Amino acid sequence: MSQWVYTLFVLAVGVERLAEMVVSKRHAAWALARGGVETGRGHYPFMVVLHTALLVGCVAEVWLGDRPFVPLLGWTTAALVVVCQGVRWWCISALGPRWNTRVIVVPGLPLVTSGPYRYLSHPNYVVVVVEGAALPLVHSAWLTAAVFTVANAALLTVRLRAEQRALRWAVRGAEA
Repeated sequence: MSQWVYTLFVLAVGVERLAEMVVSKRHAAWALARGGVETGRGHYPFMVVLHTALLVGCVAEVWLGDRPFVPLLGWTTAALVVVCQGVRWWCISALGPRWNTRVIVVPGLPLVTSGPYRYLSHPNYVVVVVEGAALPLVHSAWLTAAVFTVANAALLTVRLRAEQRALRWAVRGAEA
């Protein structure tokens, strides 16, 4: 895969992320209008920077480091990236207006246990982990994959704690 094709592939992922942001903004308004409470604001700017850096790092490393396209690795990880997009939108569909890039919960709503949430508590985070390694490796950008994976592990530790606290609080509101 040429560097130009890979750059277009990363840009397509970036456009998909922008679509997520549009949906997220609409869902945030829905949740806040119903008494939703946002928690974990402190880590959110870091998350935006990290995910933007992933996209920039992929392209920069491939061009500046002259990383090769290794067909077996490239096509396999490209397929993983595409599958990740499908699973991500399955998560968004299952959560409906409760899905958001921020941690906003509406008190009193039960936990979602349909779609991929029937199998995992946090399927979208599995997608982020897989995609964060796979997208750079499509064109052998191993340094970006490694740095993102380590930074994302730290971020997800903070985010999962914030989300779990928020969900426990919201579910307790349902029981009161």
